[in-house]
Amino acid sequence: MIVEAILKTKGRDVITIRDGATLEEAARLLDAHGIGALLVEDGQGRPVAVLSERDIVREMALNGAACLHRPVAQALTRAFVTAGRTAGLNDLMVLMTERRVRHVPILDGDALLGIISIGDVVKAKIADMEAETAALQAYIRS
Repeated sequence: MIVEAILKTKGRDVITIRDGATLEEAARLLDAHGIGALLVEDGQGRPVAVLSERDIVREMALNGAACLHRPVAQALTRAFVTAGRTAGLNDLMVLMTERRVRHVPILDGDALLGIISIGDVVKAKIADMEAETAALQAYIRS
């Protein structure tokens, strides 16, 4: 399975935030949408990072509640990992594991196509395994 198939199933909506917004605004967006990460855009609307719940918690642990008034840009992990539309499921699993990320924006050149989470990858992997099991069972029965 490739990324394009996952995006067709889950949708392409991505919740974004500007790098100048506050961490409080980011936390409110995460809560409002029931998601674990936001795509951060610079002043020109270009994706530059992913801000996760983990990033906000780390900032609070290091700097206390006052950090909620700081800009998102000050809390970002600078390792911005992306993948293309033709990346395979196994490629994503390796990328996420090696780079220790749970959300990967999918780009086609500069165009944002969507974002894939580790949950999306696990769900797709289970679906692949169930399809393979069904095919093997059908083969054995015939």
